[in-house]
Parts: sequence; structure tokens; C-alpha cells
Amino acid sequence: MLNQDLIHLLNQRVRLINKKLNESLQEYGLYNAQWSILYYLNNHGAKTQKEIMNYFHVNAPTITRTVKRMEENGWVIRITGADRRERYIELTDMAKKRYLEIEAIVSTHDEEVLSNINEEEKKLLYHLLNKLD
Repeated sequence: MLNQDLIHLLNQRVRLINKKLNESLQEYGLYNAQWSILYYLNNHGAKTQKEIMNYFHVNAPTITRTVKRMEENGWVIRITGADRRERYIELTDMAKKRYLEIEAIVSTHDEEVLSNINEEEKKLLYHLLNKLD
């Protein structure tokens, strides 16, 4: 029973964190999933949809819809790779310019979410979450 309770609580907390982040990002027309892709591309450079899909452990239609919406809203562009069939997803100039502004909003959100956890507990939580498969 403890396993089910623990996973249920983890899922509930993640939903709450995502809901609050969505509220914080609303003024930018972004959702947490889109922010995650912006964060990933900013830190790792242009990636294929397949690389993004594998990194986030989601299926192709989910990434396709999210990237399409981000492209329509001017956050990302698709560029052709060395192989013409290969397309990379890259941040637009607008996304690069606004990234630090959005990151500050996310940092404030993160601080609020973690405000009841001290530094030692954060390190332990980080360690424990990395052990999950």
C-alpha cells in the first residue's frame, strides 16, 4: 500500500506544480511542457523531434503537437539537417531574447514550490528522484 500511496502523492504533487507553473507562464502563452522544451533546447542546442521525444519519454504525437504549437507561436523553428529528411527544432531569435525573462518567472515559481524544503532535503530529494526508473 505504501508504494501506491507514494506514487499517487508524487503524481498529485507533480500535477499541482505543473498547474502553478502553467499559471505563471500564462502571460507568455506557454505551458509547462513548452517551457520544458525551451529549457532543453536552450541548454542542449537544436535537436530533432526524435531526440526531444526520447529525452522527455513521451510519444511522437505529443511532441509533434507541442512543437507545432510552439512553432505557430514563434518560439521554435524547424531547420533542415545535413540529411534533407532530417529536421532540427531550434529556438527562434524571439525565444532566445525572452528566455532569461521567462527563466526568472520559472525560478520564482520553483523557489515557491520548494520553499518548505531546506538545502539538505533538496539534495536528498534530487538523489532519490534520480533513483526512480
